Amino acid sequence: MSGDQVQIVMVAAACAVAVGAVGLVVAWLVRHRSIRWQLGLIVVVSIGSVLAGVVAVSRMMFLSHHDWEVVSLVAGVAGLVALLVALALGAAISHWSEALRVGARQLDTHGTYVADPRGPSELQALSAELARTSERLEESREREVRLEESRRELVSWVSHDLRTPLAGLRAMTEALEDGMAPDPERYHRQIRAEVDRMVRMVDDLFELSRIHAGVLRLSPQPVALGDLVSEAIAGADPVARARSVRLGGSVEPGVEVTADAAGLSRVMTNLIMNAIRHTPADGTVEIRGRAVPEGVELSVLDQCGGLSTEDMGRVFDLAWRGGAARTPVPEGAEGQGAGLGLAIVKGIVEAHRGVVEVENVEGDPPAGCRFRVLLPA
Repeated sequence: MSGDQVQIVMVAAACAVAVGAVGLVVAWLVRHRSIRWQLGLIVVVSIGSVLAGVVAVSRMMFLSHHDWEVVSLVAGVAGLVALLVALALGAAISHWSEALRVGARQLDTHGTYVADPRGPSELQALSAELARTSERLEESREREVRLEESRRELVSWVSHDLRTPLAGLRAMTEALEDGMAPDPERYHRQIRAEVDRMVRMVDDLFELSRIHAGVLRLSPQPVALGDLVSEAIAGADPVARARSVRLGGSVEPGVEVTADAAGLSRVMTNLIMNAIRHTPADGTVEIRGRAVPEGVELSVLDQCGGLSTEDMGRVFDLAWRGGAARTPVPEGAEGQGAGLGLAIVKGIVEAHRGVVEVENVEGDPPAGCRFRVLLPA
């Protein structure tokens, strides 16, 4: 590069820096203005840098006045067209951003937002994110409504379940006090059974309160899945025999899972007791355990007759006791709870970073439900 060229480059650079510095000052002054001002300023700074460089270099090269006017007119016309384009583009972006702002206000007011596919990709991405946020808010509202309904049902059903045994206890104690009980020993056994039932209900409520408060403490350790399932089946076998329900199943040998032994035992017991409760006499409940690529899978298959579509979405809600699609439990039957068992199952499984789900199973033997628990290995 020759000396003249170096000098030209230095002069053009000095002019561009000077104009750019002025542009930065103006940009700071109008930083709170519309984006159309920012775009217009960019064009003005760009054309101004070119014009300043052309004027300075032309003076150095002693160009004729006519040549200098030609260069200036060409640069000026180009700058004017560029400025008009920038202003038009700025106006369009302002319009799109205003539409986005109106949509965001609608999301804040009504909780809904419909994605607008217009504008640059950044604004479209923001609009799509607002639409996804709207969907998540709608799902959250629906969950809140279901949760509130479940809470009301829980209070109502627990009140009923406590009022009934308390009234019976009062009647039996009064009969014992008055010496009117024909069989005091039977009354004593019945009182003990009712007290045990209420203790279990209070324990379930306490467990749920710990789960919902996020203070459920787990002690993960390697647990042999076969031993866990065997213990759960042995504990539930007397209830199954009393209801004429057969318990069966199998677990792949050598399968282990790292989990809280007491919590996982509670999960299995609740699922098995729930299956027994809704399986008719002479029915079968099958328990399976195996290793899968995602971790360890436990499943409990009953013959309840299946779940309706509505109940399928509520099966793990608080105070849910099943709908008409399931085999009904006689009123007052042993083992009928307040609808807390499956909610506890979900809470404990999720505390283990696992997933619990339910599906209907058709065919012969009779149709039923399969509750599937997937835990990380």
